[in-house]
Formats: sequence, C-alpha cells, structure tokens
Amino acid sequence: MAARTTTARELERLEASGLGIEEHSIVREAGSTFLLARTTGGDNVLAVGGDGGGFSGEPHESSGLLMCPLSAANAEALRGRLPWLRPSPLGLKTSAGFGDQLGLATPGHVRAVRAVGGEAGPIAPIFAQQSVRENARTGRTPQQVLDDALWGLFAEGWRAPWGADADHLKTADDVEAFAAAGYTFFTIDPGGHVDDEAHVARAGGIEAKVLALPWGALEDRLTDLEARYLGRPIPLNGGPFLFERRDLWRAAAKYGRAVAHTAAMYRAIVERMGSSRFELEVSVDETASPTSVAEHVFIASELGRLGVRWVSLAPRFVGEFEKGVDYIGDLEAFAAEFARHAQVARTLGPYKLSLHSGSDKFSIYPIAARLAAGGPGRGPLVHLKTAGTSYLEALRTVAAAEPELFREILA
Repeated sequence: MAARTTTARELERLEASGLGIEEHSIVREAGSTFLLARTTGGDNVLAVGGDGGGFSGEPHESSGLLMCPLSAANAEALRGRLPWLRPSPLGLKTSAGFGDQLGLATPGHVRAVRAVGGEAGPIAPIFAQQSVRENARTGRTPQQVLDDALWGLFAEGWRAPWGADADHLKTADDVEAFAAAGYTFFTIDPGGHVDDEAHVARAGGIEAKVLALPWGALEDRLTDLEARYLGRPIPLNGGPFLFERRDLWRAAAKYGRAVAHTAAMYRAIVERMGSSRFELEVSVDETASPTSVAEHVFIASELGRLGVRWVSLAPRFVGEFEKGVDYIGDLEAFAAEFARHAQVARTLGPYKLSLHSGSDKFSIYPIAARLAAGGPGRGPLVHLKTAGTSYLEALRTVAAAEPELFREILA
C-alpha cells in the first residue's frame, strides 16, 4: 500500500526549496512520489518525483521534482498511477452526493465525511456531482467537475471508494460527455415525460391518456397490464397491496411515458458503457404532484419488467424540498408516506430511496434513517443528494470577510 506520510526532515527540505506542501497529498507508489505543492508564484501544481513518464511539466531545480499544472491530461495520468482516484460504483451502502458548483469544496466534503466515521464509516460519498443544467450555468464540463474533485481528494489523501454522479440526464445525448469522463453513477430524469394532469384528471380523461400511451415502447398491451396487476395482491413488507383499476390507470397515465423514456435511456447507457460497471438512479422528484405508493409500485414493477436495473429511486415526496433550507411540510405526513415508500423499495428491490435537494433537511434525516433501515449489517437504504449549499456557504463567507466583494457579486 502507498505511504501516506512523510518525515519532518523531508517536509522541511521540500519547503526550504520554496514549495508549500499539502502534507496529506504525499504518496509514494512504485518508486515515484506524488504530492500537491504551491509555488512561490502562488500556483497549485502536481509535483512528481522519480518516474515522471506520462506527466507534462517543468523541472524544479531546488527540489528536483517535476512541476505539473493541474490539467486534464495530468489528472488522467495521475489516475493511471493511483487507481483510488477513479470513481467506482458504491452499491447499496448509505450514500451522499455532494454538489460542488465552484470546484473548490471537495476538501471540505472529505473532512465532513471523515467527521462521521471516516473512510470506513457509514456514508459512501459521491464527490463529483453535477447536472447538465448546472454545467451549462457554470460554464464547466463533466471532465472539469471530475478533475476538480480528483485534486480535492488527492489534497486530502482520500483512499476509499467514491462515486461520480452524472445528474439529471434527460436525453441520450447527455450521456456521452459524462461516460467519456469516467462517471460511474447516472441519474435519469424523465420528469418531462410525467403527465401531471393525470393526477387530477377525471375518468374519461384518464382513459384517453391510457389508450394514447406508447404501448410499443412499453412492450405491452392494456389487457396484459391489467392482467398483471388487477386481482393480484403485491406482497409488501407492511402487508399486501392491491391495485384498483382507477389507481392502475392513473399511475399508467401519469408515469407510463416516463417509464418508456427511462428504459430507453438505460439501454443507451448500457450500450455506451459496454463492460464498464455503473449504477443508475431514477428520479421523478421534479414534478408538480407527489408520487403515490401505487405509482411507486407501478414505476418499480414496470422498470423491472423492462430489464432496467437501478440502485436508487427518487420519488416526489409530500411537502416541499427547497435548496438550502429545512423541509417544509408536515413531518408526521412525511414519515407516514416515507414508511410506505420504504416498504416498496425493500420489497421490489432492494434499492435506496433518494432525497433530492436534500441539503439542510435536518428534520427529516432521522426519519429517513429510521424508516429505511436496511436490515442486519446494512445501513439505511438512503441516498442523500445535495447541491448548491457549498456555493451559498461560500457567499456567506465572502459576505463576512469581504463585504464590498459580496456587494459586487450581488450587483
């Protein structure tokens, strides 16, 4: 295993050569040394000692190290030497995704995870997480997001498995840049194919919507759909669940097109990834109406029938999930509904329930952890997805430290 520390004398020698050293980053592997350093000019660089093959940089006369800019090419070369810097699937372990719209927050995220148990602790982290929409707004690429996370992990000396989430993918074309960069977790967002009108439509409107579903893409017929569900109790952990025709039709009308789209997206990812391992999340949280238990059963059952395999699913829960503030809603109503969703996830999976816009939802964390218990030897079947909070905290810090700069940003 690679060494994780260096001697005080070696640190003094490197610092005497004019370099500022990130002590936790120092790694010796196969006769080479890798570390993050800050030059006298204030630039952060990757310093390589020994075999510098594959790295691009300039020699540093005083230390004898190769000074390499934090470029995409050097990040890829470092991943080739230190495999733990590549993201990997995380399975059913309780997990959390840390959105970082600045590309600077990963060291803080690492310290937060270490504070609740460390690298072998109860939370599996996804340190690179960004959606197509967020990349468009910030002017970053999937590769830049992944590389920014890598340098943060390297600086902190993180060695345990971690994930990279291509968040809220809406089209097959969205997949390519994330797959090419090496992401391992793909979140499909079929929200644009959810028919929210079906939530309140009358019987005649529901029937028209059901008859107009893309039955070919669903590889199904209405008669077969009814034969699978009507009069056939589904054994959930909390007791048998039985579909009434009106509930089945409403679920199909509301989510049928979303199921077809998700299956098509999943197959596109499988084709693109080939033999590379990845995980899937299905997200229907960005819709106007909550996902009922019947609709959850329909979504999970139909995706399974179509061969889709996923590790987590994000329903639209009751209440409001706004970014950067606590849950808005009735906690007892949330707990009652979450318990039923957890029964579906355990029975038809198991898979994790995903809490989107989950930052600062302190009042519901204990509820989710308790009700989504995964059984002996397994933590709660929950994935917590946060985004934007580190950006807000950065603004808070700027406002406290440099009020004039904050006013300029606000303007």
